[in-house]
Amino acid sequence: MSTNPDLKGIIPAILTPIDAEEKFAPASYELLLDSLYSAGVHGVYVCGQTGEGLQQTVEQRKLVAEASVKGSPKGKQVIVHVGANRTADAVELARHAGRAGATAVSALPPQGLFPFEEIRAYYREIAAACEVPFLVYYFPETCPAIRTLEHILELCEIPGVVGLKFTDYDLYRMRLLKQNGAVIFNGRDEVLTAGLLMGADGGIGTYYNVVPEMFVEIYDRAQRGNWTGARDVQDRINTFMRIALRYPQFPAVKQILKWRGIDCGGCIRPRQGLTDDQVRRFREELEFTDIRLT
Repeated sequence: MSTNPDLKGIIPAILTPIDAEEKFAPASYELLLDSLYSAGVHGVYVCGQTGEGLQQTVEQRKLVAEASVKGSPKGKQVIVHVGANRTADAVELARHAGRAGATAVSALPPQGLFPFEEIRAYYREIAAACEVPFLVYYFPETCPAIRTLEHILELCEIPGVVGLKFTDYDLYRMRLLKQNGAVIFNGRDEVLTAGLLMGADGGIGTYYNVVPEMFVEIYDRAQRGNWTGARDVQDRINTFMRIALRYPQFPAVKQILKWRGIDCGGCIRPRQGLTDDQVRRFREELEFTDIRLT
């Protein structure tokens, strides 16, 4: 495993605003970046699943990466997701991210029933092209080929790989990886407090877009050893998430931001938006939480 860089903290998996033609909307993106950084986040994770990176063209993803670096204050981390279904595209995006000034890159495995040997070769090619640290994206629901702890450790031994985004509830496995020296970002929003307790260096998540200050508060309390306080904030977040998860995830997050004056547009087809009835019911249910809607 490569030498660990100073990668840590609360990193929203930032949405990608798009216009009616499904093109990147930079003005809305600037508003979203400003909102997140004003809440104290430590950086952004760009064009991941939440940012619909896999649904965008390579050229558009480059534009989003460049806007992320330009719009991030000095000292903040910009982790660019470069995963793609073609290894050549992932390699191109990784090279571009390094030249653009990204702090690190990350990549989901390609989507499909690939054996572990092909996934490992994919990660090796990306890592070889990187000029910056590389985080594997471990998400077993989307890539069953990475099945065992030994598989993950083997990927972490690839030169240039410093750790991973860990999107799973198996925090025992997370702890073992941390004990092997990996940089770990917790990827399940609803268990950030537990992930930090088990050694995660920070978190990357979808709902960080709408309640970034609460996730920052969890992180700050955890750093001070105030685990009861961190758990209390986690409970408040999870009350909100139990409602939000009744609705399509990314359209719901975009809807909350739209109510707040940050119009990120719809989602990239074939993903559909919320119906008018869903919008009405979603707002009514959120009125009973402490989530700000305007």
